[in-house]
Amino acid sequence: MHKLTKIEIYSKRGGRLYPLSANTIKKAKKLVEEGNVVQLEDDLFQVRSSSDPSKSYVVTRDSCDCLGFKNFFKFHHGKGLKANCSHLEAIRIYLDEKP
Repeated sequence: MHKLTKIEIYSKRGGRLYPLSANTIKKAKKLVEEGNVVQLEDDLFQVRSSSDPSKSYVVTRDSCDCLGFKNFFKFHHGKGLKANCSHLEAIRIYLDEKP
């Protein structure tokens, strides 16, 4: 019997494996579609919170200062996964769509 886990989808970018839930992808796409990703420098972005429009987060290609990213290891420690959040995935989508 196949054991289901909360992590169902993986995104491989830059040679790394990032766990993604359907909800994370949905939030990330919405952030990009609504113009909530701003590239400040080559590897520095500002991404608005998906739950509180008055907040935004500083995001690089590998990190985010949101609580979800910081708490990732509490839920996935020891599974060999890289931390991820909707803000991090949003910049990946943004960069993939950028001309």
